[in-house]
Amino acid sequence: MVDTSAKAPSARTAVARAVVQFPEGLLPRLLAEGGPKGPIGEVARVAGIAAAKRTDELIPLCHSLPLDWVDVVLEQLSATELEVRCTARTRAATGVEMEAMVGASLAALTVYDMSKGLDKGIVLGRVELVEKRGGKSGLWRRPGTNH
Repeated sequence: MVDTSAKAPSARTAVARAVVQFPEGLLPRLLAEGGPKGPIGEVARVAGIAAAKRTDELIPLCHSLPLDWVDVVLEQLSATELEVRCTARTRAATGVEMEAMVGASLAALTVYDMSKGLDKGIVLGRVELVEKRGGKSGLWRRPGTNH
């Protein structure tokens, strides 16, 4: 692990996203009617939040962070793409980027699990950090994003 004992706690926020791609015609139906296991939105949201809270158990050498807030939002980008966005906040001596990325990833995997009975051709796409705030490096935003 990285030694953060000399660093002062500060407010930190990170936003990450994952993109899920669906075969033509499936996503609108899935959002309107749900999948074989039920509506995907709330189940994926809760899975992402729970995953973010357990990041230190899933990623070796990650610090255990006291999360102040985590949220997961699903947004339809197109007829075939769903964005899963996770925002995590903490007041700690190290960043919260991994918690946001784990939350987005696990929520996207849950969307797949909730939907795979309709079509196995669903693809989990890019997982990326969109923005981070706080710490000595301050604000960072992925170029080309408007978050």
